[in-house]
Amino acid sequence: MTADADLDLSRLLEVAGGVLDGVSDEFIAGLGAPSAVRKGATDFATQVDLDLERRIVGELTELTGIGVHGEEFGGPPVDKGVVWVLDPVDGTYNYSAGVPLTGILLALLVDGESVLGLTWLPLSRQRFAGHLDSPLLCNGEPVTPSGATSLAQCAIGFGPFNVGHGGRYPGARRADLIRALSGRVARLRMTGSTGVDMAYAASGTFGGSIAFGRHPWDNAAGAALVRAAGGVATDLSGQRWTVDSPSLVAGSPGIHSALMDVVHEVIGDEWSADASRPEETDR
Repeated sequence: MTADADLDLSRLLEVAGGVLDGVSDEFIAGLGAPSAVRKGATDFATQVDLDLERRIVGELTELTGIGVHGEEFGGPPVDKGVVWVLDPVDGTYNYSAGVPLTGILLALLVDGESVLGLTWLPLSRQRFAGHLDSPLLCNGEPVTPSGATSLAQCAIGFGPFNVGHGGRYPGARRADLIRALSGRVARLRMTGSTGVDMAYAASGTFGGSIAFGRHPWDNAAGAALVRAAGGVATDLSGQRWTVDSPSLVAGSPGIHSALMDVVHEVIGDEWSADASRPEETDR
């Protein structure tokens, strides 16, 4: 797609990066923060999530004039018009436990399409950024993604799950998929952070990654980064990723294709776009 002609994506990327740079010290200082808002059995927000979202939303709105939809407090609709979508602490369980695989995710959406993404990993001092018609950047420098075309050459990120859970992507079937992948990939990695997985898939640290969650604040930044790197981002049925997608599969073109071949071999059409499924769960 082509972004709105009035949007200067390079300028917006620079402004947004400055905002995230400005909150990185606060993010680092809060590592280990306990739960402040309970969302589920193992799902929660810390006070850092809440404070960072308020701060980032305020600064982005003032500096860009574009509304922000955050994970914790919501905001404008994400499927129409121009809107930022924000996850102030992705991988919150990791963050609270002191595991450094966690970061800040920010994307710019135009009518539900992700046209710009930033994934800031302050604890590992990595800042991934990119937009339509630009190279993927890490710490401001262009990244040349891996040329791997075979699953046997690369690591694959895989979203966490509970084998007993149901939903659109039942845990038992996810286990079938990970079992099949385990014998074909160089390594499987479960980081506990969609943002980390997708940034690594974009940069070539991973060949590709699979996320089973549907939330745009988890997926939009990674989809933009992967596409900036020349990769492919779809859902598990192979449909192009948008904010309405129920999952995300991303990676270089060859690895993405190989991943989808395994999905189709193991799962068949159970996860097709027109399949009738109950509400999905991230886990």
